[in-house]
Amino acid sequence: MEKLIVNYPYFFAVILFVIGVLTVLTRSNLFKKLLGINIMESAVFILFIAAGNIRGGTDPILDTSKPEAVYINPLPSALMLTGIVVSVSVTAFALSLIIRLYREYGTADARQIAQMRNSALKAADQAGRDNYRHPDRSNGKRGDKNDRSNQI
Repeated sequence: MEKLIVNYPYFFAVILFVIGVLTVLTRSNLFKKLLGINIMESAVFILFIAAGNIRGGTDPILDTSKPEAVYINPLPSALMLTGIVVSVSVTAFALSLIIRLYREYGTADARQIAQMRNSALKAADQAGRDNYRHPDRSNGKRGDKNDRSNQI
């Protein structure tokens, strides 16, 4: 039990990551999927910041009055700040794409969008086949300027 208490940030990060994965896998709404991805990103941030922390450590500012002070590692914190900036920009871009899909299809549900796209592609494919005439099977001569039966 003591190890659980000491390592609670790691367990918390794992639990958050699992919640994010389950959200992405079980939800078909694109907004909820994006929320699950953001939960996973937060779990990764917590994990790296916890890994860079040292119990009893101080901020990594050189203090000559305490020459034997233990400092925390500043690299994970700096990397996670960069990760947060990237995460916010990717989330904003994903939200703009989801809004565009919602305006185009009238829904943010991934399954319904896939069904609409598949039915539209099948209809376009069928319309293309109905209007297509192979040049060798046309009624007129090949290359006849007045015959427009083989033109789409």
